Amino acid sequence: MKPGHTGWRHLISATDYSLKGLRAAFRHETAFRQELLVCALLLPLAWWVGQGPVEWILLAGSCLLVLIVELLNSAIENVVDRIGTEHHELSGRAKDISSAAVMLSLVVAGLTWGLLVWQKLLG
Repeated sequence: MKPGHTGWRHLISATDYSLKGLRAAFRHETAFRQELLVCALLLPLAWWVGQGPVEWILLAGSCLLVLIVELLNSAIENVVDRIGTEHHELSGRAKDISSAAVMLSLVVAGLTWGLLVWQKLLG
């Protein structure tokens, strides 16, 4: 952020940087595009599956969590690759840990959707 950007100017600049990041992730990250597509397909179903605001936000939130963690994973991978492409134990560990975070967010989303769909179909 540039010095002197405060108030609305700061908000507008921050929003612009965030949108730039979303565009970059969409353009360069296959996993982000795939997860975004799944979320776009699932989010309308949240209104059918969820029985009230709490369940709706759990369903939508679990989708958004996957996207958020994927963005962070992609950012970590880009920074590590920027530092150097030669193998280094810590670089590999950072990438593996951020990948594990994505996997855990997918587990959370899968459990949330699975349990609430099951409840909807059996109830």
